[in-house]
Amino acid sequence: MNTVIKVENLSKQYRLGEVGTGSLTHDINAWWHRIRGKENPYLKIGEANDRTVKGNSDYVWALQNVGFEVNKGDVLGIIGRNGAGKSTLLKILSKTTVPTTGSIKIKGRIASLLEVGTGFHPDLSGRDNIYLNGAILGMTKREIINKFDEIVDFAGVERYIDTPVKRYSSGMYVRLAFAVAAHLEPEILIVDEVLAVGDAEFQKKCLGKMKDVSVNEGRTVLFVSHNMAAIKTLCNNALVIGNGEVKYVGEAVSAVSYYLKGGEESQNRKAFNNSYAYEAFTLNEISLNATGHSSETVLDEYQTIELNTIITINKEAERYHFSYVLNDDDGNAIFTFSHVNSGVRLKNGRNHLKCLFPKGFLNIGTYYLAFYLIEDGRTTVFVEKDIISFDIQAGERPLGSWMGKEPGFIKPVFEWNNL
Repeated sequence: MNTVIKVENLSKQYRLGEVGTGSLTHDINAWWHRIRGKENPYLKIGEANDRTVKGNSDYVWALQNVGFEVNKGDVLGIIGRNGAGKSTLLKILSKTTVPTTGSIKIKGRIASLLEVGTGFHPDLSGRDNIYLNGAILGMTKREIINKFDEIVDFAGVERYIDTPVKRYSSGMYVRLAFAVAAHLEPEILIVDEVLAVGDAEFQKKCLGKMKDVSVNEGRTVLFVSHNMAAIKTLCNNALVIGNGEVKYVGEAVSAVSYYLKGGEESQNRKAFNNSYAYEAFTLNEISLNATGHSSETVLDEYQTIELNTIITINKEAERYHFSYVLNDDDGNAIFTFSHVNSGVRLKNGRNHLKCLFPKGFLNIGTYYLAFYLIEDGRTTVFVEKDIISFDIQAGERPLGSWMGKEPGFIKPVFEWNNL
């Protein structure tokens, strides 16, 4: 493999408070240790980058011991919660800030789109900024001229190309900035979540362009997004960052699954042991999984989903049946379903009933199941609200399609005829 980015033991430390990088005294102390061949004393202090808790140190590690490699033509997704260290990593890779420790080896020119206005001079026109960015990337004037019309057409700002960019809206800014970064032929393209500023149509164009420069032109893309559908569709690999550390590196689908579970045990399975053990029955277990996968795997909208219920009936099984109510995350009932409607009956002893939700039936979102055990078709003898919850995530979608959530909770497939 042709490695174009190699990051080893990368760390970035910040000082909290009004002084962001350190005082003169600290700088002199660090310099004095360095010329004597000793370790910087301030590297021994500092706390992990956990924004949810109050720390005891004035120093924080925004990144700590980060390491990974990216090969030519790869599209690497970088995912994590707000404040995890994603943007800090991209700024270091883009050479807009320096690391505290560690090394980075990069082969090729980099174009970065980190935030609205990055790399643009507000008093220059859109035209002048295109030439400025091309010159920064080392391109000749002739090369920029050859790409100019294509950039303006992609950005859709032809009418305003000779207007100072400080008068652009944030959406126009991002349109032109992405068009410049993608078309001026850098070997490595770095794109932060800034694309969220653009409208849906332009986001589709951007995703398509990033796929094109990777697959057809062999360029490398680093892409930060909170849109898991876009990550799974566009990226072949992904990096999960949490509290400034690399938590997971692997295939995009697996990385998204790890991130959405928070690195914890699956929430799609609940074994109740003796929590629901009664004279007439014992509810043993409820779990959900995609067909062909375990309950550890994240559920997505394009999978057939299996709901498994294990229940032991101690006597007179013919008198009992159970029902579920599917609720949304506001507690509103969406629909009720039961095995008796399909002609399946309970028996004395252990029962394992499997219910299948068709592909694409449930929309993206969080759902809660309520469990009811019914006696003689009319009396509720047991009920447990919110007995298990589960999330349906966005599946992989064709490039150019809508990457967001459609309205509603279910997407049933009806029979249509063209008469």
